[in-house]
Amino acid sequence: MNQDYIKPNKWSIIEEGFDASRVESSESLFSIGNGAMGQRANFEEKYSGSTFQGNYIAGVYYPDKTRVGWWKNGYPEYFAKVLNAPNWIGINVSVNGEQLDLFACKAVTDFKRELNMQEGWLSRSFTATLKNNTVIEVKTKRFLSLDTDELGVIKYEVTPVNCDANIVFQPYLDSGITNKDTNWDDKFWDTLKVSHENHQAFIQAKTMKTDFYTCTFMESRIFINGKFVLIEPNINADANYASFSYEHRVKQGEVYTIEKYGGYTVDRNHDKSELVSTAKKLLAMAIKTGFNQLLEKQKEAWLKIWERADITIEGDIKAQQGIRFNIFQLNQTYLGKDSRLNIGPKGFTGEKYGGSTYWDTEAYCLPFYMATKDEKVARSLLEYRYNHLEKAIENAEKLGFKNGAALFPMVTMNGEECHNEWEITFEEIHRNGAISFAIYNYYRYTGDYNYIVEKGLEVLIGIARFWQQRATFSKDKNLYVILGVTGPNEYENNVNNNWYTNYLAHWCINYTMENLEKIKTEYPSDFERIMNKVKLYEEELKAWKDVADKMYFPYSETHKVYLQQDGFLDKELTTVADLDKNERPINQKWSWDRILRSSYIKQADVLQGFYFFEDQFTVEELERHFDFYEPFTLHESSLSPCVHSIQAAKLDRMDQAYNFYMRTSRLDLEDYNHEVHEGLHITSMAGTWMSIVEGFGGMRIKEGKLAFTPKIPEQWEGYSFKLNFRNRILKVDVDQKQTNFEILHGDDLEIFINNERLLLKKKTLKRVN
Repeated sequence: MNQDYIKPNKWSIIEEGFDASRVESSESLFSIGNGAMGQRANFEEKYSGSTFQGNYIAGVYYPDKTRVGWWKNGYPEYFAKVLNAPNWIGINVSVNGEQLDLFACKAVTDFKRELNMQEGWLSRSFTATLKNNTVIEVKTKRFLSLDTDELGVIKYEVTPVNCDANIVFQPYLDSGITNKDTNWDDKFWDTLKVSHENHQAFIQAKTMKTDFYTCTFMESRIFINGKFVLIEPNINADANYASFSYEHRVKQGEVYTIEKYGGYTVDRNHDKSELVSTAKKLLAMAIKTGFNQLLEKQKEAWLKIWERADITIEGDIKAQQGIRFNIFQLNQTYLGKDSRLNIGPKGFTGEKYGGSTYWDTEAYCLPFYMATKDEKVARSLLEYRYNHLEKAIENAEKLGFKNGAALFPMVTMNGEECHNEWEITFEEIHRNGAISFAIYNYYRYTGDYNYIVEKGLEVLIGIARFWQQRATFSKDKNLYVILGVTGPNEYENNVNNNWYTNYLAHWCINYTMENLEKIKTEYPSDFERIMNKVKLYEEELKAWKDVADKMYFPYSETHKVYLQQDGFLDKELTTVADLDKNERPINQKWSWDRILRSSYIKQADVLQGFYFFEDQFTVEELERHFDFYEPFTLHESSLSPCVHSIQAAKLDRMDQAYNFYMRTSRLDLEDYNHEVHEGLHITSMAGTWMSIVEGFGGMRIKEGKLAFTPKIPEQWEGYSFKLNFRNRILKVDVDQKQTNFEILHGDDLEIFINNERLLLKKKTLKRVN
C-alpha cells in the first residue's frame, strides 16, 4: 500500500499531524537545496526518535574502499560517497529546564510542515506540551539561498502559551558526524580547527583521502516580539563542536526568535587559506541584509526559474503537485552554474548511490535542462563527460581494451569508475551508448554542431572503439554478438545479446562514422587536428563498419518481437498480473537468484531502445513490443514509468499514459517503491517532465524543427509548458478542444503540428483545433 499523507496542493508539499513513523520519509520529501549544497529536512532542535541526518556539499566526496568477499581484476578500488557534512542547522531549545524533543513531548498538536515550491522555503509549526507541562508554540522557516549559494538561513520562533518561561536557544556547529552508508566505518572528516568570536563560530575541516577543505560557519541574532535584543551568550566548544547559549526570560504570549545564518565555504571555490575570511564576509552581508530581505530575494530567484520551467495542469491537483515537485527538486539539485558538478540520482536527499553521476543524466535529465535553461547548461553536462574522456580510456584499459577505447563509468565523481558490484561495473556497458545518444540529442535540439567538432567527436570515437572491441564474431551466427552484459533491466545479469545494448553499439558506430565524414568534408582543419590526436586510420574504420553492419539482434519469429536477450523465451513467462502484490517490490522480498530466473523486468529495456530510436521503427512495431513487454514490467526502477507513459501516449492509450504519468510524478510523494526514507529519485524526475512534454505534448524534432502531436488525458481540463528552442521561448497550451502556440521571446518559428507545417509569428497567439 502506498503512503498518502501529503496534502494535495498546487504549489506546496504539506504534512499535517506529527507521526514519528514517517519522520524519515518526510525528511526526504521536504529536502531543500540550491545546487551547491542541500539537506534533508531534519529538525533543527534535538530529536531522539528515528532520524536520518543529512547535510551535503556538492562535489565533496570520500573514496570509501570497496568491500567485497573476493577481489576481481579490474575492480574499482573505492565506491565514492557523498558525505554527511558538518551540521550547521542545529538549534537546541530548552524551556524551563526541559529540552524540546518532539519524540519525548507529552503532546504535539497542530503540527504542520510545508515545502513551498513557488518561493523556495521550508516551514514547520506546532504546539508542544513538554514533560514539565509547559506549553509552547513553535514556528520555523528556512531556506538555502539561490543568490548566495554558500548561505542558508533559519528563523526559529518560540511562544510560551500557558506561563512565562525561561528559554534557551543554543545554536551550534558539529563536525562529529558520520554517514549511515559506510563500508568500513571509516572516519570521513578531520576537524582542523574550531574557532569563535563575537556571535560567530567556524569549524574548519577537511575530508580524509580526498582533502576537500571546508569551513562550516554560523552567526545568530535574537529578537523579542520582532525587536532585536543583544544577549551575551555562554560559549561551549570542543574539538568538533561549538555552541552559543542565548537565555532569556520570556513572558507568556511573547515571541522569542532566533535568526541563524550558516553554510559552507569550500576550497573548490576559494583558496583554503581564505575559507574563514570568506565566511565572515558572507555573514556580514547576511546580517546586514536580514532574513526578510534574503527571503524576498529567494522568492525572486525562484520566480525566474518558474517563468521558464513551470508546467501547469488544470483540473487535477495531484497531477499538478507531482510535476511541480519534480521540477522543483531538479532545480534544487542542479542549476548548471558549475560544469564540474553533475546530477546524483538522490541529489541532496540521501546517501544511496553515493551522490555520483550515472547514465541517468544523459538519458533522462539532458532534455529537461536543454528546454528549460540556456543551452549552455546542457552543453556543460556534455563537457563534464568530455573532461573525463582520458579517465574513460583508463577505465577501459583496466578491463583489457586498447587503442583509445573508452568505457565511461557507471558511477563516478571524477571520471574513475567507482561502482563495486561486478554485474554493474563490468557489464552495464549500455551507459556508453547513452552518452553518445546525448551528443546526438543535444545537436538535434540545439543545432549547436560546434560542440561535436570541438569535443564531441573525440568522445564518439572512444566509444565506437570500445564497441568494436567489445563485440565478438560468432562463426555459428556469422554475425557479431555482445556477451556477458546487463541491460537497463537489472533483473537480468550476465546475459548474452541484450537487444538494447547491441542496438546501441550498432547505432553508435554508424553515428560516429557519419560525423567523421561530415567533419572531414565541412571542417577539414578540425578533422586533421582530431585525427592527429586519436590516430584513427581506414583499416580501423573498416573493422568498425563490419561490426555495425553485422550486429546480431535476437528476434522471435513466433512473437514478432526483438528479444530482450537470447534466453528470454526460456523463462517461465508469468506476467505481473500473476504476481501476489504482497511479494512486491520483489527486490525487497525475493532472493536475487529467484529474481534473475524470473521473467520480471525492473525497467524499460527493449522499450528504452524504442524510445531513443523511435524513428527507426514503425508505430505497429512499437505497439507489438509494448504489448509483449509491458505486462512483465514491474517498474521497480524509478526510470521506467516515464518511458512507458510517453509510448502509451504515442499509441493513443491515454488511460495507461495517464496512470504511468501519475506513477512517475508521484513516485516519491506516494512512495510506490517503499524506499523514500532513503532519499528521493531525482534523476527520474526529469522523466516526469518528458512524460508531459514528449508524451502528452508529443514534442519531437523533425527536420531540425519542433514538431507536436498534442493529446490530453480526460482527467485534465488543460495543461501548458514552455520550451527554450534555439533562442526562442515557445509556450504550448493544450485543452480539450484546441492547442495554442505563442512565441514569448525571439523570432518567428516554423513548427510541425500533427505533421502539418505552421509558421508562428512572434507575439501572436496561434490556435490549432
